[in-house]
Amino acid sequence: MRITADTNILVRAIAEDDPVQARLAQTLLAEAELIALPLPVLCELVWVLAKGYAARGGEIAALLRRLIDSANVAVDRPAAEAGIRMLEAGGDFADGAIAFAGRALGAESFVSFDRRAVRLLAAAGVAARAPD
Repeated sequence: MRITADTNILVRAIAEDDPVQARLAQTLLAEAELIALPLPVLCELVWVLAKGYAARGGEIAALLRRLIDSANVAVDRPAAEAGIRMLEAGGDFADGAIAFAGRALGAESFVSFDRRAVRLLAAAGVAARAPD
């Protein structure tokens, strides 16, 4: 079976806060030949873990690395890695992934009103700026 896992499947499998759904999600993920994880799912997962479960950036980054290193997971790895690096630098996963994806689509610079994101991306060597 080749599946695209919705965020709620991953959250239940990780958080185990609903025993019945956790077991179903874990079994489904373990038995899947392929688990497709589109970037929006990873962005949502990071947000839910940080906001809903008060997980810290380093914990989330380590969990994401284990997840994307799983043999049966298909993900835009370079974009996910860019998001993880941003998370490890104290920023938002989504900003790193968005900046990477934008460059892949031909953008020259990440532009945001979020000055912290701009600063962190620039420090990582990514062209980034706030609107003037």
